[in-house]
Amino acid sequence: MKRILLACCVASSLSAHALDFAADEMLAAHNRWRETVGAPALTYSTKLAASAQEWANHLKQNNQCQMRHSKPDSQYGENLYWASAVVWTDGKRELQQVKPGEVVDDWGNERANYDYKTNRCAAGKMCGHYTQVIWKTTTTVGCAVAVCDSLEQIWVCQYQPPGNWVGEKPY
Repeated sequence: MKRILLACCVASSLSAHALDFAADEMLAAHNRWRETVGAPALTYSTKLAASAQEWANHLKQNNQCQMRHSKPDSQYGENLYWASAVVWTDGKRELQQVKPGEVVDDWGNERANYDYKTNRCAAGKMCGHYTQVIWKTTTTVGCAVAVCDSLEQIWVCQYQPPGNWVGEKPY
């Protein structure tokens, strides 16, 4: 099992905080959702993972871990996930231990908001993360995470070829 350990030092407590990021878990979670609709399995791309890490690092350094998609004319599809720090009543902050499968399942659970017949999301709901995960012509994915000094975290997955083409169904 390939694991990538990402760490971020927190100046306020001078302790190291790390998330255990397993690329194989991220890929497996994507492929579980794809299997439910008969979409072919994805492969993991280190090139996409490096691009996703660049964007996650940018959001950490320039956007305080707030979500913002990369270039609108990007050659990649992209899903973002944000997680807060755990904040205790005494004000102490801890890194929330988010697992890769939880991130993908959050996107996949948007399935409840998607109507295949009309190829639309329910009114006022999101489903584009789900449709990108299961987009039939997407073949590769690469993901990354960055942890801000506030212990918030931003997750980025990039997909190639991208999905969510207007007027096209995902599968």
